[in-house]
Amino acid sequence: MAKIFEVNNLSFRYPKGREDVIKSISFAVEEGTIFGLLGPSGAGKSTTQKILTKLLTGYQGTITYKGKDLSSYDKSFYENIGVGFEMPIHFGKLTALENLDYFAHLYKNTGDYIELLRKVGLYEARNQSVGEFSKGMKIRLNFVRALLNNPDVIFLDEPTNGLDPKNAKVIKDIILDLKKQGKTIFISTHLMGDVEQLCDQVVFITKGKISDIATPRDLKLKYGKKEVYVEYLNNHERKRQTFSLSNIGTDEEFLSLLKTYDIETIHSGETSMEDIFIRVTGEDKYE
Repeated sequence: MAKIFEVNNLSFRYPKGREDVIKSISFAVEEGTIFGLLGPSGAGKSTTQKILTKLLTGYQGTITYKGKDLSSYDKSFYENIGVGFEMPIHFGKLTALENLDYFAHLYKNTGDYIELLRKVGLYEARNQSVGEFSKGMKIRLNFVRALLNNPDVIFLDEPTNGLDPKNAKVIKDIILDLKKQGKTIFISTHLMGDVEQLCDQVVFITKGKISDIATPRDLKLKYGKKEVYVEYLNNHERKRQTFSLSNIGTDEEFLSLLKTYDIETIHSGETSMEDIFIRVTGEDKYE
């Protein structure tokens, strides 16, 4: 699979900064995948995203986009890039449709944003002033705006944060559908459930450096315990026993327990993405 972005030894310092906020990081992103940029607040992930979207320049290192140096692209770069900022930015006195019509005129080509309004449940509110929208409605409108130009590459910052489970699922389903269409999607979020459900690969950035990069599955295998625990009833008393996954199919004690008792639950020692986040980033040390 072709690499759409390749980042090598990227470093960046803000003009008045005393030290680099990005410290020689390198990674590659395959076309048509969902890539997670993760880390604690202030770790450097938002700065990295701003560099990749050409909102920040003056960095050290090299970045290629579709095989060409990122700095060589002019404003036409944005015709194929969509960005959904964490804080929704709209004209509050305009309606949802008026907002989208205005921003659509900034691009040469646009997608079917009326259909997108339907998908995110905002079609009936299309002629309502955005200033009257709830937080969740503004977030969904922000998501639609990021897709206005039918971009090949989409950057989403906390795309489901603040949404109820039903609307969050709608957004995640659309994101997965965009991946099926061959789009490349960057997601920055603190919601580890979204990461596990959506991302093909994630990079953890801690204090400006990459602390780990892998698939969610590989991270769970790396940081989880290779064991299962069984909860069962013995004379109406709930009990729990843990077994190693090594040769569990021939573990006589485990097999006997399954045959003998009323089993309530069986769980693997797989760790949660939240626990992985804390371990990889050392976020507990910030407390």
